[in-house]
Amino acid sequence: MQAQSIDHICIAVKDLNQARRQYEGILGLTLHGLYEAPSESIRVARYYLGQVALELMEPMNDACEVARFLRSKGEGVFLISYRVPDVQAGLDELRAKGYTTIDQAPRKLMGNRYAFLTPPKDTCGVLSEIVDGGFDGSYGNPTTD
Repeated sequence: MQAQSIDHICIAVKDLNQARRQYEGILGLTLHGLYEAPSESIRVARYYLGQVALELMEPMNDACEVARFLRSKGEGVFLISYRVPDVQAGLDELRAKGYTTIDQAPRKLMGNRYAFLTPPKDTCGVLSEIVDGGFDGSYGNPTTD
């Protein structure tokens, strides 16, 4: 599998509105959109820096992956997502090479197919994700400011 580019970087945050103020104030970022992803139990603020998206992710409950990350590591980089031509083919190729993948099949969200790759310990402590498709920008159920 050959990653084509970085698609987005996700940062786990405790308070989405506070994190937005900091990132917009310090870096001058312009909000592209807000959305909720109930399947992942997260609220997200999405920004673009060139072709790469930056997502600030706040957990919607204490049981989701982002909440567990915050409890164990605190706020910070949660995952890096890499664009590939075909998510399923990427998963199949990794398993054929003997790697254990977190996901066996792609998940779907907002026009994208995505999957979590190997456990973070295999990629220097960073959760890695692959994605194909185009982010449709519909933003589902927007969060409030």
